Amino acid sequence: MPAPFDVPVTRRTFAALAGAVAASAATAPAAGAASGRTPTERPNILWLVAEDHYPFVGAYGDPVARTPALDRLAREGIRYENSYSTAPVCAPSRFALLTGVAPQSAGPAEHMRALGRTPVFPRGFPEYLRRAGYYTTNNSKTDYNTVVDMTATWDASSASAHYRDRPADTPFFAVFNDMTTHESSLFTAQDGRTRREEIRLPAYLPDTPEIRGDFAHYYDAMETMDGHVATKLTELEAAGLADDTIVFFYSDNGGVLPRSKRHCYDEGLRTALIVRFPEKWAHLAPRPAGSVERRAVTSVDYGPTVLALAGVDIPDHIQGRPFAGMRHLPPAHYAFGGRDRMDERYDMVRTVRDERYRYLRNYVPHRPWGQHGAYAWLARGYQSWQQAHLDGTLHPVQDRFWGTKPAEELYDLRADPDEVHNLAGDPAHAHTLERLSRALDEHIVAVHDNGFIPEGSPAEGWVESRRPGAYPLRRILRLARHAIERDVRHLPEFVRELDDDNEVVRYWGAQGLLLLGRAAGPALPRLMQTLRTDASAQIRISAAETLIRHGHRVTEAVDFLSRTLAEHADVRVRLQAINALTFIDVGLARPARPAIEAAATSKDEYLHNAGRYLRFMLDGTYTPSSPVYEPVTPA
Repeated sequence: MPAPFDVPVTRRTFAALAGAVAASAATAPAAGAASGRTPTERPNILWLVAEDHYPFVGAYGDPVARTPALDRLAREGIRYENSYSTAPVCAPSRFALLTGVAPQSAGPAEHMRALGRTPVFPRGFPEYLRRAGYYTTNNSKTDYNTVVDMTATWDASSASAHYRDRPADTPFFAVFNDMTTHESSLFTAQDGRTRREEIRLPAYLPDTPEIRGDFAHYYDAMETMDGHVATKLTELEAAGLADDTIVFFYSDNGGVLPRSKRHCYDEGLRTALIVRFPEKWAHLAPRPAGSVERRAVTSVDYGPTVLALAGVDIPDHIQGRPFAGMRHLPPAHYAFGGRDRMDERYDMVRTVRDERYRYLRNYVPHRPWGQHGAYAWLARGYQSWQQAHLDGTLHPVQDRFWGTKPAEELYDLRADPDEVHNLAGDPAHAHTLERLSRALDEHIVAVHDNGFIPEGSPAEGWVESRRPGAYPLRRILRLARHAIERDVRHLPEFVRELDDDNEVVRYWGAQGLLLLGRAAGPALPRLMQTLRTDASAQIRISAAETLIRHGHRVTEAVDFLSRTLAEHADVRVRLQAINALTFIDVGLARPARPAIEAAATSKDEYLHNAGRYLRFMLDGTYTPSSPVYEPVTPA
């Protein structure tokens, strides 16, 4: 395996980019200029996007899959063995797909359904294609996690948008999104063709009828989706365009079965990626038809690859690497990803994968993997898994999901494809752990990862986080690493950082004390001062949770959380308050009942569902099948 970072992570260093922010408006019109080809000499490019799927595909070696169209596409094209989304959920990953920039670079785009704060220059890459003479269509999902000028990005974006509506002799870039395999398809699924007994369950899941049912339906949905792919390919051939069109098939994120979507294991991040190059454009392919490509590819690479295929200059701010086209770069050896707020629940995981190993770093280790998510729990598989946990029928590998997390995880995917044997503490793998940990640190700095900034902070955003002194990332990275170590030797450091002028530094000082558990006792008087006087509500929330867990000034701390939940102007700060209330002893949260009841009627979906869940817990009536999720009409 090559040494880490012998291939640069980005096309330009971010230090150079930071200085270019002010000049971006002037330079943006030049970006995306055509280079060397007239419109009639350019390939058409077709994206066939299936929602939420891990590669349950015959061409990827799955013996149960019935996917003849995709298997044929793989024989005629290139199958990418190591393709990953940048996030295990749609909206942050679609930010990367559209912009060619990691969502963590422009907080809060790393969170589910947020509006990443971007300057003028990170435009959707189809806009550059349009400037170069392409007709661009999207049919029809957007969900880009930032404000996008749709009229500049797409010639047409709707359920009827189609490349056939383009002007004559105009090359096209067309996207068709298929919802057949979307998570929601599990919620009302009936038995289909797949026999439950032929399914292999991963080691981390119990063998319940509901989980087998979810797997069986997923295979059925993949078969149906495969038929839709066949229809699109036939349509292309009937129009006489197959010989002029490069076809991509992929998913926006990994699969939807328990511990897949929203989680940073292979099942949540790995996707199929198949690219077919017609003979006319075979010189743009990195390998011959029928080949398997093992280089690492992520969502952030797709946009620059399309620009390279079209002969369009790739703007300097784009972080992704073209993996095909005249200017594709040498292979990347690592694929990076991350998990942040997933719907109503907060977490922060960063991960890196090479060809063999996956390394994960858990920055919120005091929360369980299995945080209840109202929407995810509509799936019967999650319900049955949690019920088995509550019934005490799981063995330790299956039960681990319901416990808190270690600071680090390391898995050998060749020996352990289910990622259940954590090698992080194994001396025999210390070198691998160090190599991947170092690679992850370098990546976090390179993309200027905003994930350490509490959601709602004024420091979030591409420009905001790069202002001098606003976000000393290397210092915060070191402090956060000390926090997740949960070593009492760091207690003086955490207390000292509570006095820092920088909000994010103070936040991680407070988080460090929260993670220390009982060992943080000597810091409680100082945390009371933070609770009463800090200017940041997010820091005060962290301090309040620590005080409550220690039984120190509980009434005052719960009252603060209740008032913040009821009154704070930022709904995401209110969401952080109700999460703190959710993870303390339920009896201690009872005085906040009026604020929790109000949250349960909120027009914000995530606050609404968090309130409903906690109300079930306060009443002692929660079961895994409780109707927590309730769609709301936004205010």
